Amino acid sequence: MTEPADHPLVTAVKPLVDAMGAELLAPDQATTEDVVLAWEGADVIAVRLPQLSESLDHILAAMERRHGMPLADLDRKAKQGVVRTLEARGAFSVRHGVETVAGALGVSRFTVYNYLNRDNGGESG
Repeated sequence: MTEPADHPLVTAVKPLVDAMGAELLAPDQATTEDVVLAWEGADVIAVRLPQLSESLDHILAAMERRHGMPLADLDRKAKQGVVRTLEARGAFSVRHGVETVAGALGVSRFTVYNYLNRDNGGESG
């Protein structure tokens, strides 16, 4: 079975699937790890979620596209905003998440921890 690309459910979820770095599959190709989506009682599409580490890389790439430049080229305030966004999205629960983010931002792990502690300490600005 091929992906029913013109189905309204597929059209609706495709931007989310792409943003997550997930993969669309025919329902008959789904494994127990995949999420099968149904429409009016019939299975339409399956979503294969990426590994968490792949998701982090995908999120970082999307943030670069949104900012229009490498994250390492952002100013300090913008980098702090990136860290806040990533923390809210659970990026630092991924193994080596701090190291991955630090590399993308062109800063040290210590700096990422400082950004996190600054936000968690309730300081403003």
